Amino acid sequence: MKQFKFTIHGNKYDVNVINVEDNVAELEVNGTTYKVEIDKAIQQSKTPKLIRSVSVPTTDSIKAMTKTSAPTAPKGTGLIKSPLPGVILDIHVKVGDQIKIGTKLITLEAMKMENNINADKEGTVKSINVSKGDSVLEGGVLIEIGT
Repeated sequence: MKQFKFTIHGNKYDVNVINVEDNVAELEVNGTTYKVEIDKAIQQSKTPKLIRSVSVPTTDSIKAMTKTSAPTAPKGTGLIKSPLPGVILDIHVKVGDQIKIGTKLITLEAMKMENNINADKEGTVKSINVSKGDSVLEGGVLIEIGT
């Protein structure tokens, strides 16, 4: 609510803008409420509104792919992707290792911080697509998990 003080022909007015919708403003002048129609269109603020999309962290390559699978489908297949750009400091698994959910796979340095990349699926390490010291981009495939 905006407040203004006016003096018109020696008369003092305390004006509170209560609400503005389209071209109708609801005002309170010296304690009395008025609805005022504005002739010209109100221009929007030049400051843009920042609208962020909902972000759900995942390493799956296809958004439609769910974390759960049908009872007859193979379990634990998929890709482990880099959650942010950085440099690979250490790889804690090798091809053929059996992993469970939460197993530490890779240590990634990003923004001068060490980040552990943990498994979000169970299975066997089919391939490791990075080496120690490699730079990776966000979304880059690090490890492929199979059955």
